[in-house]
Amino acid sequence: MLSAKYLHQVQAFLLSGFMSFIMSGAITFINLGRSDGFAGIWLHAWILAWIISFAAILLVFPFARKLAMKIASKP
Repeated sequence: MLSAKYLHQVQAFLLSGFMSFIMSGAITFINLGRSDGFAGIWLHAWILAWIISFAAILLVFPFARKLAMKIASKP
């Protein structure tokens, strides 16, 4: 097990993986439909999307958290 000090990175890794998996699958299906090689194309798109989304989450998360706290703290 990892130390709790890595919670943010582990959470970002998992969320980016789940979200990029769903979104790349949906967009690949919208663009190609059921076609030969769909799974391979989706897997390739997912790996690229996961790399990009993980980096984006690490960069954007602090700003998004501050903004969410401002929005959620208003009565």
